[in-house]
Amino acid sequence: MRFKTFWLYGILVLCCSLLVSFSKPVAWGFFGHRLINRMAVFTLPPELIGFFKANIEYMTEHAVDPDKRRYATRHEGPRHFIDIDYWDKSPFHNVPRDFEEAIIKHCKIRFVTGADSLYFNKEITTDSFFLSTEHFGGIRLGIDYPTFVKYWKKVIKPLYFDEVWKLSGYDIDELFGTSYFQRNNVDILIEDHFSEFGIVPYHLETMMSRLTYAFENKDMPTVLRTATEFGHYIADAHVPLHTSYNYNGQLTNQDGIHAFWESRIPELFAERDYDFFVGKATYIENPRDYFWDIIIKAHSHLDSVLMIEKRLSQTYASDMIYCYDERLDRTIRIQCPEYTEAYTNAMGSMVEDQMRASIHAVGSCIYTAWVNAGQPIIDNSPTRLEIEAEEIIPDPKVKPRSHEH
Repeated sequence: MRFKTFWLYGILVLCCSLLVSFSKPVAWGFFGHRLINRMAVFTLPPELIGFFKANIEYMTEHAVDPDKRRYATRHEGPRHFIDIDYWDKSPFHNVPRDFEEAIIKHCKIRFVTGADSLYFNKEITTDSFFLSTEHFGGIRLGIDYPTFVKYWKKVIKPLYFDEVWKLSGYDIDELFGTSYFQRNNVDILIEDHFSEFGIVPYHLETMMSRLTYAFENKDMPTVLRTATEFGHYIADAHVPLHTSYNYNGQLTNQDGIHAFWESRIPELFAERDYDFFVGKATYIENPRDYFWDIIIKAHSHLDSVLMIEKRLSQTYASDMIYCYDERLDRTIRIQCPEYTEAYTNAMGSMVEDQMRASIHAVGSCIYTAWVNAGQPIIDNSPTRLEIEAEEIIPDPKVKPRSHEH
């Protein structure tokens, strides 16, 4: 009863604050992320809600920090999506749920000696891992697969953020029990061909671990920052177009559908029509399965997202589909309210359902990290933390996807 009273009170406060905080749409995508993070606070149990409610403005405003960081490092963008249909068809059994195994499956391995650089043939079975080449008199190396995965996580995983993943001949000789590579001055280069197509379900596991660790140490500034950014990635995973190689309709002549679905619709209708009473946060027994279920469910909506808009666009004249709006002292071309309403009506409650699911998932992930940390006692006094803003410096070499401009 105590939780219910507190929760209902929080919702009433939130409804009032939304009228102020979201009365004007902001840059695309920002509105939805801020709203989801803000609403998630009110799903939390009494042991947590006081702290997060005191810091709800940080949770709201900084919900978009990961999007800003996409322009600063090439490693950030893939954390927001996964082109899962590039690799397999639903339910995606051929995509490993373990991150390192996914990279191993799709990486390319080449050896370099002098001016020569050639790729190994790679073969993976349930029990074994093989590298072979017909060059240099023929080489075939084998090791049991679990041992190779352990080696990868210990030796190669730390190279993930390096420009080049390079192993010395000594490393490979030690792994496979040979002396060939040192004797012939051969180095090994590993090329990651998986991450560029998105890693969001794997990154959600990373964020869960980080948040749990922060709770264990009662490092509340890190708890707040991590929970805030965790919420962003969770919300992204619920967007159908974040789960597809056709992420902006570019393969079906529907360029711009990404922002249309995830930004334009919520901006116009979320406050007016959506019900955000999503209930209490719940404990997640198996986070990995939970995250993949989010991806699979989001992807199951993809055909409807694309086909409904394609069919609808054929019944409207161009000047009835696009209008012009003023944003940040700029005139932009954007879908007309009437066309947007027709699209959302044709999809039913899909966008609302995915936003509601995102809100509940954010709250549940925060709650789960706290439980897994041993349910440390959190000071629920209404004290707002002062956290130094992260300096995000854009890198001109980092090129975002087309829908992110």
